[in-house]
Amino acid sequence: MYKFCGLILIEFLLLIAPIYSQELYVFNEPASTLPARSISFKLKNHLVQETALLSQFSFRTAPQLFIGVNKNLTLRVGGSVSSMYSTQAKLESYHIYAKYRFLSKDAIHRHFRMAGYLEAARTSAPFHYDEINLGGDRSGMEAGIILTQLWNKFALSGTLSQTQVFHYYRWDKVRHGVLHPFTSAQFNLSAGYLVFPRTYTSYKQTNLNFYLELLTQRALDRSLYYVDLAPAIQLIFASKTKLNLGYRFQLDSDMKRMMQRSWLFSIETSFLGAFKRKN
Repeated sequence: MYKFCGLILIEFLLLIAPIYSQELYVFNEPASTLPARSISFKLKNHLVQETALLSQFSFRTAPQLFIGVNKNLTLRVGGSVSSMYSTQAKLESYHIYAKYRFLSKDAIHRHFRMAGYLEAARTSAPFHYDEINLGGDRSGMEAGIILTQLWNKFALSGTLSQTQVFHYYRWDKVRHGVLHPFTSAQFNLSAGYLVFPRTYTSYKQTNLNFYLELLTQRALDRSLYYVDLAPAIQLIFASKTKLNLGYRFQLDSDMKRMMQRSWLFSIETSFLGAFKRKN
């Protein structure tokens, strides 16, 4: 009986492995959600040689916890420690994020999914730049919609969102001389391709994925924008631990930004069925 159940589990993992691996994007989230009653721990590190403020090597480390509440709802909480604004690392920000998948059309080796998300963040970082980023630079809220389409080994995803900054300068920006934008719209396009393995024989096989992501922002209260490109590679070990390496660089912009180039290194591990189903 146990041997039969084990074979069924392996067959299931071999079936879903090529479906999900190539849409685990490095810089964006897909419309797919974490499996129900599962948890995932992620540690992200942004690395830059220097910022517009400091001529030194700087970093931002962001631990995150994902919780699969059910098959449609994923929650995320996290924070950041950074040396982006000072010569020493400081506790910088915290955030909460919720993603709800409201449409799923699944077939063999292909699917189309749509999800909406809401994020709120609070930071102690100073108000220096035009770029709006809830990953440590701004306090505010963001709402968006994600569409993800998968065809066999290729996955394409688009994200459209709007961000509103909350800061006391917003209500008195004339006296403080703050002219930075407070509202923005983002459109991101992500593509992922499963390179290895060519054929699945075991869920313990290492996956290799290539990604290319387009990241854009347009301020809605000022005529400012940026367009970035971010190639990345990803290794997945035993279908549960992901190692990501990405490089983000600016294609065009008229914003005052902290940095035009940065590296992203992250590691994530997941635990399926971490919470027991209630009787």
